[in-house]
Amino acid sequence: MERIRLTTAQALVKFLNEQYVDFGDGPERFVEGVFTVFGHGNVLGLGQALQEAPGELKVYQGRNEQGMVHAATAFAKQSRRRRIMACTASVGPGSANMLTAAATATANQIPVLLLPGDTFATRQPDPVLQQMEHTYNLSITVNDAFKAVSKYWDRICRPEQLMSALLNAMRVLTDQADTGAVTIALPQDVQGEAWDYPADFFRRRVHKIARRLPHPDEIAAAAELIASKQRPLLVCGGGVRYSDAGAALRDFAEKFTIPFGETQAGKSAVASDFAYNLGGLGVTGNGCANTLAAEADLVIGAGTRFTDFTTGSKSLFAHPGVEFVTLNASPYHAAKLDSLAVVCDAAEGLKALSDALEARGYRSAYTDEIAEAKQAWAAERARLASVEYRAGGVAAAVEAVAEAAGVDGGTGASGASEAVQGDEAAPFVPEIAGHLDDKLPEYAEVLNTSLTQTQVLAIINELIPQDAIAIGAAGSLPGDMQRMWESSVPDTYHMEYGFSCMGYEIAGALGIKLAEPEREVYALVGDGSYQMMHSELVTSLQENKKINVLLLDNAGFGCINNLQMEQGLDSMATEFRRRGADGQLSGELMHIDYAASAAGYGVETFRAATAEQLRSALEAARKSEKSTLIDIKVLPKTMTHGYGAWWHVGVAEVSGKESVQAAYGQKLSGLEKARSY
Repeated sequence: MERIRLTTAQALVKFLNEQYVDFGDGPERFVEGVFTVFGHGNVLGLGQALQEAPGELKVYQGRNEQGMVHAATAFAKQSRRRRIMACTASVGPGSANMLTAAATATANQIPVLLLPGDTFATRQPDPVLQQMEHTYNLSITVNDAFKAVSKYWDRICRPEQLMSALLNAMRVLTDQADTGAVTIALPQDVQGEAWDYPADFFRRRVHKIARRLPHPDEIAAAAELIASKQRPLLVCGGGVRYSDAGAALRDFAEKFTIPFGETQAGKSAVASDFAYNLGGLGVTGNGCANTLAAEADLVIGAGTRFTDFTTGSKSLFAHPGVEFVTLNASPYHAAKLDSLAVVCDAAEGLKALSDALEARGYRSAYTDEIAEAKQAWAAERARLASVEYRAGGVAAAVEAVAEAAGVDGGTGASGASEAVQGDEAAPFVPEIAGHLDDKLPEYAEVLNTSLTQTQVLAIINELIPQDAIAIGAAGSLPGDMQRMWESSVPDTYHMEYGFSCMGYEIAGALGIKLAEPEREVYALVGDGSYQMMHSELVTSLQENKKINVLLLDNAGFGCINNLQMEQGLDSMATEFRRRGADGQLSGELMHIDYAASAAGYGVETFRAATAEQLRSALEAARKSEKSTLIDIKVLPKTMTHGYGAWWHVGVAEVSGKESVQAAYGQKLSGLEKARSY
């Protein structure tokens, strides 16, 4: 048997260069490159291998280890899990920095290969620099923490262990039902140790990804159940996009007159203007999808994990006789909500189910309800897009708006505010009324803005190219985008909401740009997330990969301030205020020039505090040849709100505040209407 003498790191690089996947269209390279922040523990081992014999792997210089894994995750997600990146970091804090991003990848079932540097397998220099010692177990290192956030984990303590570890890594990375972060910890001494590897280990491997076909018995049972129902509703999840099932879903919906709602991961599988596409569903869903969801007597999940935001903490599907059918490649996810499980690829399942229902001559009982619901939402979206702030008193209108809006699971003030804001003489009432109403003039003055968040989002959606990719992740923007964002080109909506990780947005935009370099990419990010992480902006400049950052600054963690105050608490440590005379964070609002911070990196920057300035900035950013940032000042409490879905959150059972006691009572009321499993 021919053998090749290589170090562990050299063998790893050589192996990764020979991995291909075939989804039925022919072999494609699987591992595109390696993100790294070199340091003690990886630069002399894996770094040496990548310097002397990288093969086709391109090395990308990250700025923050979490950020580079976010970029790798977004790259794989936008590539529909057909291409991946590897990420390597140094011993100790460098590797530990990857933990949050590893969890993000695994929560979203996105493949990414992590290669953290580790301490010495020989233990000769223990404790080596950056080593954390465990006196009760010397085999534990920081990298053991990756076990909780990885789909596969291994540590290479001898060079020959690399072979079985890498074969298992590829098994998980190409698993369409159960993929995520794969972690292979590399002790720094072992990285440089040599062994005579079998030459055959480095042959080209083509991992054929076969679409899992549904079992005929499962299809027959599902078709029988659907045929017995009058008002079914489809749920379009991320699996629809990963399996290229958008066309199959569209045909299925049209053939049987079945509307569908979109999850965050499933949005843009089918164009928003399609007659049966109701838009976003659930806690961050719109009034159109949520209204029909509450009346559906059957829910057909396609490639969805049925998270609490999709199901309204299992309360959204309120029909007393509602039942569930789920098409999912994962048996685990297919069985959720006590569904009739059809374990299969989403596209294959929809096609087989379509044939079975066609043979039964099935059509739903919907008549005009779908079109009417879509029309009503279009009017509401137009209203949200036109909301403008007008200076003047607020308090006088709050009580009347709250009374008119009612308290029924967070529908907000949207219905009443339409009348209020339609009258030029009436005081301004925010979409989320009753929280910081009296402070809005202060925000308007400090931020020097009249922009509302819904208005800004509508302008952006209108003016950026239709084939541009919009990315978001955390804060109030995901709710606004799932409700208001209209996609006319498939796979142009990229939301990380499985982990809702602040800081994903800008790094993710870089990953998307690497995956689709010909398209414009726009990261919609709040000021809180921008402060959390934006370092990969520098890498975008270094690589000449233009991304556009649309930073909506409302001077606080607005989404969590909403949650805090909606559940009866006072505003505390969620507005960006200086320390006040009372010792609390109650002083003056902070005004931060985010454009100035980005300009220091070399990003082309713009500022917008009016609709005209925003339109002008978007046009200029589109023409720019390098990464851009638009610092957009918006007023708090002007995001979308409610639309009939309940969310189960941990409200205090004991409190001296009547408002918290009332919130706890509402929680109990919500639980009475929700499924227990």
